[in-house]
Amino acid sequence: MTPWRLLKLDTNDASANMAIDEAIMRARIRGLVPNTLRFYRWNPSAVSIGRFQKISNEVHVDNCKERGVDIVRRITGGGAVYHDSKDEITYSVIVEKEDLGTRDVVVAYTTISNGLIEAAKTLGVDANFDPGDPRNCPSVAVEKRKISGSAQFNKGGVLLQHGTFLLDVDLTKMFTFLKVPWAKSTSEVICVAKERITSVKQELASDVSLEEAHRSLITGFQKALAVDFSDERSLTTYERELIQTLKREKYETKKWNLTGKTPLF
Repeated sequence: MTPWRLLKLDTNDASANMAIDEAIMRARIRGLVPNTLRFYRWNPSAVSIGRFQKISNEVHVDNCKERGVDIVRRITGGGAVYHDSKDEITYSVIVEKEDLGTRDVVVAYTTISNGLIEAAKTLGVDANFDPGDPRNCPSVAVEKRKISGSAQFNKGGVLLQHGTFLLDVDLTKMFTFLKVPWAKSTSEVICVAKERITSVKQELASDVSLEEAHRSLITGFQKALAVDFSDERSLTTYERELIQTLKREKYETKKWNLTGKTPLF
């Protein structure tokens, strides 16, 4: 298999996090960098929406503005996600599809999600792959309760899959920012969400440190992808310069975040 690159765990605002993932993908398409595994966090907390969603249908925009929560549109599909600055590690895998040995989307989801499943097991959580359905993306779950959700984008023979790994979850906070059209009240949403969403802390009834969770994720992806991630590396000059362009011309613009329309990708 082609060598991989592991990037250092970093923390950025929403526009930077999405610009970094896209820049890595563009560099991989051009053959400038190897397959890459990245872990990151969000500061401030943020809501990311899927590429084809309408913000007004998915996000309590005023609540986000009042509480300093970023809003950004992803290039991947899927639904709106709340990313807490303390309670989540986000992963991204940028890989040549041939190196996964499949062109099938669900098989690719399964292969990559196995890294999350192995990480959860290392921490003592028995998770499994949920293939989803026409209305829901595949996910990693514990007895049908989602502990990690993911989304994909494909271009030029390269796959980007990124998603959450929930260390803890505050459902009241989450649905202060995310809209649920069918619900009449936040309490109604939370009642349903308790049966559909979980976290490492909830499953173990104890805290897990960021460092322990990060190590478990690295180990999990090593097992799932049969790759040695012992050395952490950095972004290239090409990627760093492209990130600044993407932030400025795409992920910080109202045109992209409100409409999803842009000449870039």
